[in-house]
Amino acid sequence: MGQANGRANAALLAETPAQDGRPGAVYRSAGDRFLLVEFGPMELDLTLNFRVLGLNQALKDTAVSGVIETIPALRSILIHYDSTVLRPNDLIAEVDRLYALLPPVENLAIPSREINLPLAVNDQWTRADIAKYVQFIRKDAPNIRNGNNIDYAAEYNGLRDAEEFIEYLMATPWWNAANGFFPGLPFMFPLDPRYAVVIPKYNPTRPWTPEGAVGIAGPCLAIYPVPSPGGYQLIGRTIPIYDAQQRNPAFKDNPILMRPGDQVSFTRVNDDELIALREQVYDGSYEYQINDGTLDVGAYLARREEIKPETETFRQRQQAAAERTPVP
Repeated sequence: MGQANGRANAALLAETPAQDGRPGAVYRSAGDRFLLVEFGPMELDLTLNFRVLGLNQALKDTAVSGVIETIPALRSILIHYDSTVLRPNDLIAEVDRLYALLPPVENLAIPSREINLPLAVNDQWTRADIAKYVQFIRKDAPNIRNGNNIDYAAEYNGLRDAEEFIEYLMATPWWNAANGFFPGLPFMFPLDPRYAVVIPKYNPTRPWTPEGAVGIAGPCLAIYPVPSPGGYQLIGRTIPIYDAQQRNPAFKDNPILMRPGDQVSFTRVNDDELIALREQVYDGSYEYQINDGTLDVGAYLARREEIKPETETFRQRQQAAAERTPVP
């Protein structure tokens, strides 16, 4: 593990080179109570996220004195610690030790809940916000067709129509790599790469997005936990994933529903059904569909390799469509 020197890199505290198939790690100061650890190259690779979540679990199991909280992200982890109890160099040494002790990525088993959420597609709330966007922000937005974003999403991915796009979205579990940006907002990626749709963001962003909106930008699917601005293409709306009042038993221990490592799938409902389900959430009678489980990373990687030809076929089709589709 090398130490960083020089005022120009004062935030860079240490580096560990890649070794034995394990990506390198960079340790950065994030103020006097936070340590940011980044792993591997800056690219989308779920195996990096599996390593981060494995390290996060190791830190929890070890219960390092002075560590207050860990916040895992896609390829990094932010560690909140008490600097009056734990020196940065000692924390770095312990994190580096635990990272080196992680098994090879294919031997990791990640705690992973399976969550099923209802989804109203092209719903009345997102259509209203899209109409407002056209009226007040950008009348010529190419990503808005027939008052929605889904027709554009289908064209950009080389799919037959909006219905086929929704079939793709629902054909794969979505892996929650991290929470962030807004309270409990999940950043989710498709576990089955044969259905890895991609869509560019709004330009400019919307000033409004309904709470519970489901959107996609790039390869990432997110659920908006609160009303907010946003740039993801709107697909539909689901039930609450954040409730500061903790009105439903699902929020008893934490107002944030989603955890890193969750696998999320969707069941289609209509607007009236969603209204009724949302009322049940807030009166406490709705039971969220959550099952404990584990992601066997080795089995996942073997399956990903098995379906590689199908994945590549879709990617080529997708790329050709993206090249001929206007970008916002």
